[in-house]
Amino acid sequence: MTYITLIGLAAAFLTTTAFVPQVLKCWRTRHTRDISAPFTVATAAGLALWLTYGICLDSLPLILSNSVSLALVLILLSLKIRYD
Repeated sequence: MTYITLIGLAAAFLTTTAFVPQVLKCWRTRHTRDISAPFTVATAAGLALWLTYGICLDSLPLILSNSVSLALVLILLSLKIRYD
C-alpha cells in the first residue's frame, strides 16, 4: 500500500466519520428541523457521483469512503423525511 493510498484512506476516514454524530443525534432526538433537505439531497448526489468515479478508477479509498458516507447521508435524509 502506497503512502498516497494511506493519505486517501485517512481522508476517507475523517470525512466519513464526520456524518456519524449528526446521524446519531437525529436518531436519538428525532429532531431534524435544522437539517437542510436541499443540502442533504445535494450531498447524496455528490457522494453517488464520487462513488461512481471511485469505481471507475478502482480506487479503494474513494469506494469505501463514499459508499459509507452515502449510506449515512441516506439515513439522515430518511430521518429528515420521517421526523419533519
